Amino acid sequence: MKKIFTLLVIACTATAVNAQQNPAPAPAQVAVTDQKAAVPETLVLKETEFNFGKIPQGKPVTHVFEISNSGTDSLRIVNVQASCGCTTPEWERDKPIAPGKTAKITVGYNAMAEGPFTKPVTITYNGSEVKQLFIKGEVWKTPTSSAPENKSLSDLKN
Repeated sequence: MKKIFTLLVIACTATAVNAQQNPAPAPAQVAVTDQKAAVPETLVLKETEFNFGKIPQGKPVTHVFEISNSGTDSLRIVNVQASCGCTTPEWERDKPIAPGKTAKITVGYNAMAEGPFTKPVTITYNGSEVKQLFIKGEVWKTPTSSAPENKSLSDLKN
């Protein structure tokens, strides 16, 4: 019993001495900063997505997105790129947006393909800054022929 007690005391003492000599390292306090988070957004979108709902096939539709400059310097839109040829963005290409002012981007969609759609449009501004907006909806197939004549309607007229 003395041997067990002695071994236990030695083990506890060794552990205590080792713990005092090698303290656990304090967690490093690393300040992680995201430069984009620190810089306020200059291009502000009034809305980032527009849903056209159900639109008939073959009927092009458009929507106007409003953007504003919340910065202290002029903002220049470098490019507005659609994801495919069925979506066409239009904007004033050579006109910078003054601080506090607004501008418009008109996005058109050629509703030729039947079914639901979601199309991203990428705005590149102030050199390399990027924002995305989306248009979506569903194109329903239009009938290929007119409705058949309703004979009971002519009975009602008599």
